[in-house]
Amino acid sequence: MKYDLLIKDGSVVFRDDVKRADIAIQNGKIVAIADKIEEAADQAVDAAGQFVMPGMIDAHVHICEPGRTEWEGFETGTKALAAGGTTTYIDMPLNALPATTTKEAFALKLAAAEGKNYVDYAFYGGLVPGNLENLQELSDAGVVAYKCFMATCGTDLPDDFKNVDDYTLYTGMKKIAELGHMLAIHAENAEITDHLAQEKRKLGKVTAFDYVASRPVFTEVDAVKRALFFAKQTGCKLHFVHISSADSVEEIIKARKEGVDVTLESCPHYFAITTRQFEEIGPAAKCSPPLRDEWEQEKLWEALKQGKIDMLTSDHSPCPPAMKHSETNDMFEVWGGITGCQNNVDLMFDEAVKKRSVPITEFVRMIATTPAERFRLRAKGEIVIAKDADIILLDPNQSYVVKPDNLYYRHKHSPYIHRTIHCRVTKTFVRGQAVFDLNEGIVGRPIGQFIPFTV
Repeated sequence: MKYDLLIKDGSVVFRDDVKRADIAIQNGKIVAIADKIEEAADQAVDAAGQFVMPGMIDAHVHICEPGRTEWEGFETGTKALAAGGTTTYIDMPLNALPATTTKEAFALKLAAAEGKNYVDYAFYGGLVPGNLENLQELSDAGVVAYKCFMATCGTDLPDDFKNVDDYTLYTGMKKIAELGHMLAIHAENAEITDHLAQEKRKLGKVTAFDYVASRPVFTEVDAVKRALFFAKQTGCKLHFVHISSADSVEEIIKARKEGVDVTLESCPHYFAITTRQFEEIGPAAKCSPPLRDEWEQEKLWEALKQGKIDMLTSDHSPCPPAMKHSETNDMFEVWGGITGCQNNVDLMFDEAVKKRSVPITEFVRMIATTPAERFRLRAKGEIVIAKDADIILLDPNQSYVVKPDNLYYRHKHSPYIHRTIHCRVTKTFVRGQAVFDLNEGIVGRPIGQFIPFTV
């Protein structure tokens, strides 16, 4: 038999161990794994000295097309994802216009994505005030989950995303539970954070430290606990996005032990950048929840090392440079989102595996296996026979400095610019087709496919 592709002599990361193996790929699927595969192939890739891993499934990405394509579109965003080792992503229902909260908006999103994605993709639907009657039609259209904000969000523009009130949250959870779906939640107490921000600005306190102080850890914990209580009343499955504190992690783990069907994610920036570094970097590092102090970050690292972080995601939330600028250096004015998806895998491999001895199998669990299982992406997430050949190669001995010229984003800003990362993604394959090569850059045409929800 002649295969389409052989990946040879790499250190392959499986669910429970790492061993040297060859991988054979045919028609986009993994069809053979062995110590040595002697059959011929149309293409053979020498992976000696590199780790061969399932591609990242980034379950938290904001592609702003349609409506705000000038922020980030499918083509530029998925080039960055591919270059960073992501082979599948799930797009949030904001920051596109219209937000993905109706079947009509979903249809626009799906049409805009056609033929522009370099990696595979799925979509969230939104839960917002006034769209409870739209949740069924979004499910029928194929969304893999729903997303809501407990923190204040959105603008006054028609069809922009809005945060939920408690009635919408509770009633939405009941409906989503009936649909057999899951709700992803941005958990921060809106009333407290909004008022603390107003107080800071009245006093002229507008630095990075002041912004962080306006969104303290307890406002995240409070919202997490309230959402978990609603979940106990409704039976709704929950997923907490971009958790920034160990205290929130512990509340979620406690609820899980009490029977709540709940998972959580965190993001590389919460592990790689502190509040003090945020002050030094400037607006490129603003996000919400905010970056935390060193001691809070260390507590989050301990939670990760104990296996309490289910997933790592980017929360890639890009914008034009002008939105990251304030004439008065007011950190409350600038856009709160980090452009970072191109450095998910290598940055966290460096920080977690190389610097803190987190097992590689645990790293792969967080970036690929658990997201695939939780969002029912059944063909994804592992290097096993019959799964999609979504595979990345990572050189653990190659260091590089993040530079704007190497970024594929529409706008070349990122808090990681000038940072040295001590490993590197060298190749990315989506269903056995090369989409990124370190020496060649982005390869071929956009081949990404839409993945609808499956029961």
